[in-house]
Amino acid sequence: MNINFDAVYYEPGTLDYELGQMLQSKYANLPWIQIESHNRIPEMTAADNRDFPKLKNHLIIGVRKTHRYVPNHKVSDWLVPYTSSGCRAMCLYCYLVCNYNKCAYLRLFVNREQMLGRLLKKDAAAPVPQTFEIGSNSDLLLENTITDNLSYTIERFAREGRGSLTFPTKFDMVNPLLNLDHQGKTIFRMSVNPEEIIRRIELGTSPLPARIRALNDMAEAGYPVGMLIAPVILLPDWKSLYGELIQRLADELSDKVKQNGFIEIILMTYSFVQNAINTDAFPNAVQLFDRETMTGRGRGKYCYRNDIRAEAESFLREKLSRQLGTMQILYIS
Repeated sequence: MNINFDAVYYEPGTLDYELGQMLQSKYANLPWIQIESHNRIPEMTAADNRDFPKLKNHLIIGVRKTHRYVPNHKVSDWLVPYTSSGCRAMCLYCYLVCNYNKCAYLRLFVNREQMLGRLLKKDAAAPVPQTFEIGSNSDLLLENTITDNLSYTIERFAREGRGSLTFPTKFDMVNPLLNLDHQGKTIFRMSVNPEEIIRRIELGTSPLPARIRALNDMAEAGYPVGMLIAPVILLPDWKSLYGELIQRLADELSDKVKQNGFIEIILMTYSFVQNAINTDAFPNAVQLFDRETMTGRGRGKYCYRNDIRAEAESFLREKLSRQLGTMQILYIS
């Protein structure tokens, strides 16, 4: 995937790092605009909601200063702030928008050696091997096409790490990872959704057939793998959409994925912030807020009512048990 930007906004200290210098050379033909902090770019925070797609064309480069690990009890033990935040894609439900509002553009952090060094220290000091989620703030597979940070991380952790790394993705650019010496220490997780939802709601991401191929390829390359059906979006014809998705997965996933992979299922949470941005920036897009099926979840967030969630969970468990019964469902949330 060829990713084009229209300008680079950078903290001056980033050019003291090898990665910062590489990016300066890579994007030498673009305007470089100096900023005080990647967290404070006044012209972007003052932009209108309708400018959201334009903001996604900017690349922001900084030094990550926050390294607080958050305990997690799903696939990983810890959520780790890592080499990027935000994303170039424009999924209409993106939870990063809840944190960054319209400033959910891609930010790259050049101090990868420092970040991975901290992670390795925590890994070595733990009483038992830990699993670190390094992709909760961005899509690292997309980022890797710009920085090679993910390739660097997988190989160094394979040499020096004790536990595991994991990250999810909605992209298919796995070729740089297939021949790495990963030693089985990186868990690759592919997010999937029905084709119609990917096309109309997960804007700027890889299509479903490409995601399935990438998941199969990573399993063939010896990576531990998982699959997220996420977020489950209950459009009026959701049973048909997700029934067809599960049938397609059963037909096209490799035996390695089916025998060794796991499944995570996450139902969509939506927010007032997302709705406000989508209304202005994507006026003809699918309406995700449904008063008939959703209820408040605090701080301007909405989720499906308990009875609706229970129906969806029962449907998905039954379909998956029948057609992908060898894959363990780790959780539904």
